[in-house]
Amino acid sequence: MTAMRALLERLIDYAGLFAPAELPMHQAVKEYQALCEGPHAWIAGRFIVPTSRLGELTNCIPAGAKLPISAIVDAGPDGRAWFGQAQERIAALAAARTQNQFVKIEAVEVAVPAPIAARETFDPAIGQFAMLGHNANLNDLPIYVELPRTPRFEELLPTAMFALARSRLGAKVRCGGLVQEAFPSSAQIVAFLCAAHEYDVPFKATAGLHHPIRGIDAHSGLLMHGFVNLLAAVVFVRQGAGAADLESILEERDPRAFRIEDEHFAWRDRSAGLSEIQAARAHAFASYGSCSFSEPIDDLVALGFLQAAAAPA
Repeated sequence: MTAMRALLERLIDYAGLFAPAELPMHQAVKEYQALCEGPHAWIAGRFIVPTSRLGELTNCIPAGAKLPISAIVDAGPDGRAWFGQAQERIAALAAARTQNQFVKIEAVEVAVPAPIAARETFDPAIGQFAMLGHNANLNDLPIYVELPRTPRFEELLPTAMFALARSRLGAKVRCGGLVQEAFPSSAQIVAFLCAAHEYDVPFKATAGLHHPIRGIDAHSGLLMHGFVNLLAAVVFVRQGAGAADLESILEERDPRAFRIEDEHFAWRDRSAGLSEIQAARAHAFASYGSCSFSEPIDDLVALGFLQAAAAPA
């Protein structure tokens, strides 16, 4: 095991069905199978699919294949209709788990709705979903709950993380979108990381992490967070790094500030050993969803973090 392997193994869940790629199901399945047979297959995580599209997915899987998936319970953002929709999706998910021989459900994701009233918190929705998961016998799966970034996001994080920890659920953080306003500030991500660490809540990330290092995306012109920055922040928050240092890590735009050596991962004068990296991935940062696999891999190769694939003989 090397530091590179520990950092990147099964890091990128494939979200080709989602914006901005939004591939047709058959094409997304084909691309996922191709990357799982490629030279960097060890970095590939699960295929992300909405629960409402599980039937469509089944029809696109070649005979004899079985896809490891992370199923999104797409219950919608309407707080009044959310519980009923979630109940229906969970029932379909539980049925697919026992009856669908073409998929292996390895994780569940859900976005809870934003609180309606000014004094409401995320806690009731977290408790409701924990109950649904328990009743559907999904407790053996990792379940990641996305907390919407409301004006009270940072204020509500501690109680939300406590509720997640109490229900043995994970968290999910959205790191970007199709417009700049969809990207959380570095301070907001730090608040999320610190709260998750304090309550020992594992998490996954999604959206906006197309590139290893923070910078302007050439295609969209958006300032994006980097997934190597995020990995470093997760590793070093567990060492006791303070909020100011963590923000500096997330804001770092110089790839030379990061070093991935045989058994160490470093940012400037901070360094972590192999066991610390493994613990951060095993107990904190599970994976992140990306609609592209080639883009982050190509960037890692261009920066010299990864070796390019050998040309066919």
